[in-house]
Amino acid sequence: MVTGAAGRIGRAVLDLLAVRGIEATALVLEDPGDLAASRVVVGSAGDVKVVRSALPGVDAVIHLAARPAPTSGTPVEVFADNTRATFTVLESAGAAGVRRAVIASSYSANGLPWTREPVPPAYLPVDERLPSAVEDPYALSKQADELTAAMMARRHGLTVVAVRYPFVGGVDERLAAHARLLTDDPARGVRELWSYLDVRDAALAALSALAVDDGAAHVVLVAAPETLVPYPTSELLRRYLPDVPVRRPLPGRTVPIDTSAAARLFGFAARYPLPA
Repeated sequence: MVTGAAGRIGRAVLDLLAVRGIEATALVLEDPGDLAASRVVVGSAGDVKVVRSALPGVDAVIHLAARPAPTSGTPVEVFADNTRATFTVLESAGAAGVRRAVIASSYSANGLPWTREPVPPAYLPVDERLPSAVEDPYALSKQADELTAAMMARRHGLTVVAVRYPFVGGVDERLAAHARLLTDDPARGVRELWSYLDVRDAALAALSALAVDDGAAHVVLVAAPETLVPYPTSELLRRYLPDVPVRRPLPGRTVPIDTSAAARLFGFAARYPLPA
């Protein structure tokens, strides 16, 4: 079952599943009529009855449905809708006997992209243990989702991998436009460390993470190996984050995000760099 299946990453996940001959149930708020799914269920991922109706025959879940930013509704709507959906999907799946799930978390779970005033990371490269700077409802919802995943692993023996995605785009010009924006003004990319991921790699990360089957919860960061801007990372850091400790060399355009946990856990490596 793929929730949020009509979204950017959801569609890419369905396409990848179809290529691999894996049947999928798509759960969407509205059916656009062109999803690569064998079954489409219409309704909210936060509605217990809707989610239960989508689960027969399902042996794994990729949960992508969410309000994608703190500006995607009122603060209460963003936090409450996101956390309700994640709790509902994982609780229903675990109770139904599903044992593997992946949920979309976000690089924003550390809080850095949405603070009122810029807050530098405690160290670089950023990893999953970075101290929280959360002061917005979206980041808080993602932290709550990750805690929900840990609880569901204990409660149901449900393996849950929370994938912290950076800025995601693809062949629809979204990445290229963002790259031009940050190239012209690198200061606009500091909060997210000039990171990105092609939507095809985002789908691959979600599907690859389903291979994990240990009854535990995991949080991993994913990103393309290089930044979205044509400048050496060391120069960017000297200019924009000069006081942040750098724990290991970051040669060339190496993204200052540690993605080694995803590589160790399910062998993830991005395959689609932004074309030069």
